[in-house]
Amino acid sequence: MDEVVISRAITESYLRDLLDSMEVEVAIVGAGPSGMTAGYYLAKKAVKTAIFESKLSVGGGMWGGGMMFSRIVVQTEGKEILDEMDIAVTEYEEGYFLADAVEAVATLCSRTVKAGAKIFNSLSVEDVVIRADDRITGLVLNWTAVSVANLHVDPLAIRAKLVIDATGHEAAVCRIVARKTRAKLEIRGEKSMWAEVGEKEIVENTKEVCPGLLVAGMAANAVCGSPRMGPIFGGMLISGRKAAELALDLLKKTQ
Repeated sequence: MDEVVISRAITESYLRDLLDSMEVEVAIVGAGPSGMTAGYYLAKKAVKTAIFESKLSVGGGMWGGGMMFSRIVVQTEGKEILDEMDIAVTEYEEGYFLADAVEAVATLCSRTVKAGAKIFNSLSVEDVVIRADDRITGLVLNWTAVSVANLHVDPLAIRAKLVIDATGHEAAVCRIVARKTRAKLEIRGEKSMWAEVGEKEIVENTKEVCPGLLVAGMAANAVCGSPRMGPIFGGMLISGRKAAELALDLLKKTQ
């Protein structure tokens, strides 16, 4: 095998996808359960979608289930999404369904990519592109390794009609926006664990928080000051689906 051919194949293929994703309809930050679910439903509707994940692996906290017991729990509505993706689910007791965390992440990732969304790992968002009326119109990206190594390397930017912050507990994109715009975006911080309330409010909190920026998953609860839920992930999936639906409605208004 020729090492140069192998290297050229990887480089050409990756750069082709990255160049194509420098202008997208929706850019999602975070390839956890809510981010990938949003990407899945958007891509199914032929929306040009790219997902940027800062870590080497996708899945967020779902991989570890509860305390590294690789099982997750979903409620009935969350089960419907897992059923659609052909992820095995068993009923534990009425209203509570179990799934294997590893299968759930692997299948969700595969279905999202096959639907047409592009996932780029090891890329971090260090800033946003802001235009008139404090509208978010893109992301400023750099390799995660650059920030880990504390190197001064200038980033690159991509353009997007909409951005979804699905960065989890950190609400990283919203924190940048709150710091750098005149938008009155307050990050209240998530409250202590209360699964019943957190699962309900995560869907309610999934919304557009400033022009061009939506929030989904645990980032939504962190922004709005709602409780965390622990290893029940139905709300995360439903939040991702709702974010996709909201994004579709907003895109229609701009056409």
